[in-house]
Amino acid sequence: SILLDADNDATCKYLLYDSWDESNKEEHFTNLLIKSDLENDRAVNLAVSLNDKVIGVFHAWFTEMKQMIEVGFSFSKEFDGKGYATESLFAMLEYLFKNYEVHRIQAVCDDRNIASEKLCLRVGMRKEAHFIKDYWSRGEWTSSFVFGMVKSEMPAE
Repeated sequence: SILLDADNDATCKYLLYDSWDESNKEEHFTNLLIKSDLENDRAVNLAVSLNDKVIGVFHAWFTEMKQMIEVGFSFSKEFDGKGYATESLFAMLEYLFKNYEVHRIQAVCDDRNIASEKLCLRVGMRKEAHFIKDYWSRGEWTSSFVFGMVKSEMPAE
């Protein structure tokens, strides 16, 4: 069962895809999970589940810059404030740094997306840039925050 809020236009205004509905959400979600290998310049998409319900999704892909990965994420609003997104993002950062030849991981989010901003800061990512009206999305120019962390900044286990 999927509880991603992907059917919520308010949530999806910050994402790179339009909202899903009951008739297509399983197909969209399945298509995301087909990409599950970071090798060969592909993205990896991972589901975060709780009690057999998908409550979030993470995406990671190598950028054009050597040894750099960008991550993206979305969580169901039903689970806000419970620490699941923080725990999941931290685990993903740890996993990527440990298992791949990665020097830097970054996240880019719409500057209106306060929840993503707080999440990035909570896991120790640094706010590095604020680009004004840099991305065309859904018929308007939007502004972006860039967060980053290099491998040496990842807290030891």
